Amino acid sequence: MDDVHGGEGDEEVGDRSWVAAGTAALLSSRLRCGSRIGPGVMKKVHFISMVALVLGSFVSSGLYGQETKPSGDATAKSQAEAKSGQAYSGMYTFLKEGEFVQVTVEDTGHLTGFVSRFGDGESDKGAFLDQFFKTGKLDGNKLSFTTEVVHGVTFDFKGTVERGDGKNPGDEGYFVLKGVLTENESDMNKKVTSHSREVVFKMFPQDAAPAPTVRK
Repeated sequence: MDDVHGGEGDEEVGDRSWVAAGTAALLSSRLRCGSRIGPGVMKKVHFISMVALVLGSFVSSGLYGQETKPSGDATAKSQAEAKSGQAYSGMYTFLKEGEFVQVTVEDTGHLTGFVSRFGDGESDKGAFLDQFFKTGKLDGNKLSFTTEVVHGVTFDFKGTVERGDGKNPGDEGYFVLKGVLTENESDMNKKVTSHSREVVFKMFPQDAAPAPTVRK
């Protein structure tokens, strides 16, 4: 409604300016034809001419301001931020060759994924295990996740997503996960042993997938 009223206002002002300009032109024509016009009328002509110029300038500047007014800045910024977060999605290296962690950035900073690794226990040694994220979060470039328990082992990661050595998007190592990984292992007596280490996980190239190696 504001836009509609605003448009009508501009048209009304424009009509007034044209009327004022026309009146001034008519009086000036009479003056050239020899009609007698008193001093009072001449003052009115001068006043109307000035009003026409001012109104015309006002309408022009108002329309110019409407045309050059930027719009959609907030939307563009929001879309750019969402796009940069989703660009972090992909496969990253893990602790050993053939292992990897899959990271998927959802809306509003929600993070899903899983860790694929070789088992180290007596019952699963050499087996390939998938541990899905129990929780995951992305806040800016701060990334964290906790995996579900598989064979008594969980992983907690807290760190950041940073630019790596890759030069172009899709290159190997274009992004890296850098932070602290904590491995929590519980035994038969439910005693938990934790081991933390600093890690750097590199993103796999988009046109390649990790090739798991089979332990002997």
